[in-house]
Amino acid sequence: MTTERRVPAADADERTMLEGWLDFHRQTLAWKCAGLTDEQLRTAAVPPSELSLLGLVRHMADVERAWFRRVLVDDDPGPIFYSEADPDGEFHLTDADTWEQADTAWQEEIAVARRNAAGFALDDLSKGHSRHAGGPVSLRWIYTHMIEEYARHNGHADLIRERLDGATGD
Repeated sequence: MTTERRVPAADADERTMLEGWLDFHRQTLAWKCAGLTDEQLRTAAVPPSELSLLGLVRHMADVERAWFRRVLVDDDPGPIFYSEADPDGEFHLTDADTWEQADTAWQEEIAVARRNAAGFALDDLSKGHSRHAGGPVSLRWIYTHMIEEYARHNGHADLIRERLDGATGD
């Protein structure tokens, strides 16, 4: 799999810039996972951590769902990979968990995120509430938070990938 990352144009308007950087970070996580086997993708960073590339993708599928469904449009279909009984379930992998399953869920949530965000202006407040902010947040806030979330986890992904096969890159 080849993953193309596109840096947003330096003179883009604010929304295009925010959406572009969010997509860039989504593409970066996919790039960090490219070309690895399911076994490699399930490999934890370093004991005792359960952090793995597959876990990160599952986590980001649930994060996309939470912000662009639950918070933005007040639609709560529930989590994909975690539960109340296992709040870190996205990181608790079994041999049955596959890249195909995780990537499909992640890509579906990204598609829903794009559709839901298209109905909001940057200053529009969410219909649902954010626990982080204590109430509704603007689409601008969600975009900025999602860029931060991906950037942080892409740092994790970079270190995990380097440990797996020595591959590095920004």
